[in-house]
Amino acid sequence: MGAMETADMVAMSTAQVAVLNTTQVAALTAGMVTALSTAQVVALGTGNITALTDTQVRALTTASVAALSTAQVAVLTTGQVSALTAGSIGALSTAQVGALTTTQVSSLSNANIVALSTAQVAALSTAQVTALTTGQIQSIATDDVQALTTSAVAALSTTQIQALSTGAVNALTTSQVTALTTSQVGSLTTGEIVALNTSQVASLTTGQVKALTVDQLTSLSSTQVNALTTTQVGALTSTQLYGLVTAARN
Repeated sequence: MGAMETADMVAMSTAQVAVLNTTQVAALTAGMVTALSTAQVVALGTGNITALTDTQVRALTTASVAALSTAQVAVLTTGQVSALTAGSIGALSTAQVGALTTTQVSSLSNANIVALSTAQVAALSTAQVTALTTGQIQSIATDDVQALTTSAVAALSTTQIQALSTGAVNALTTSQVTALTTSQVGSLTTGEIVALNTSQVASLTTGQVKALTVDQLTSLSSTQVNALTTTQVGALTSTQLYGLVTAARN
């Protein structure tokens, strides 16, 4: 393989590529990998795709990455996934994103999380979303947060909820806010509570309102307090009402 030139590699048929062994695949230069056609990359199959080094993975063109079968995507090592460029991540189809294992998802760099499109974020399963680290959660673009399914939002751990930026919290749809569990609502930081817009405040269920702590209620602005419905206020305990009165004076 050492004597092979890039032109020789390009001239190989998919049948020839398919019979290469892992040692031969690992010996390919970065230039050879870049020159591979999408058909040749697919011909590597699941066995040889894992033989690619991190350097070789980075050398794959975005077209080659986009051509990978979901089976190939699913067997990539965490090192290979981490080696993918932001451009390659952005080139993944929603089917490919859905094929990523939870371990692979958690190995994505924060920069690659930022590179995910709204459609790709929407394609993440609940299991994949709950596998995200707090750093990854913080890296999700504000506009993309709205793409998370309500099931995924409801499955977030309280630690993940607290990792959301205030901008991300403010971007949540009312449906997503309503999907939050009482534990999640109770775990919101005061900064996140302050970030809630009036529509979000008004969408809180009575169960969620009951889960608010006094500190959270105290942090509400007068505008947010005015957004509460009489039903929501009626669900508050006397202790919570004290916090609300304090907030109304803010």
